[in-house]
Amino acid sequence: MEVFRISKEVHATSLSASGSANRWNTKGQQVLYTGSSRSLSSLELVVHRGAIQPNVGYEVMVISIADDDYLIKQVQRSDLPPNWRSLAGYPSLKGIGSAWYNRQESLVLKVPSAIIVYEYNYIINTEHPDFGSKVQLVRTEDYFWDSRLL
Repeated sequence: MEVFRISKEVHATSLSASGSANRWNTKGQQVLYTGSSRSLSSLELVVHRGAIQPNVGYEVMVISIADDDYLIKQVQRSDLPPNWRSLAGYPSLKGIGSAWYNRQESLVLKVPSAIIVYEYNYIINTEHPDFGSKVQLVRTEDYFWDSRLL
């Protein structure tokens, strides 16, 4: 399976995590947030950056994850609290993601996007024992902002 991550050029050459807290993890947990498509990853970037920054250089990271079913745990929308798409839902989602991370349940957590609920983001645990052998940075691609978006 291929997933996508849009990163600043300086961070796009390796599969390393910052340990920053986000919707599905707490501070110090080494995870990579990726999207199921380049377009979803673009929307996620805009939402999380708060604006389009056309003067910043970005790259699309194309990441391959082995196609073994046991590597992925999916979170069902029906198992999420009603407020999961809002900031108020973060504590519950952090709890779900942190428990998954700490138990090393799987290499990847498949979660619905809060932007487009019928599409998915894939959170990769870079500390999982299978990370080194089952995840690979295939290539990077130039990324640009279409001027019609600005």
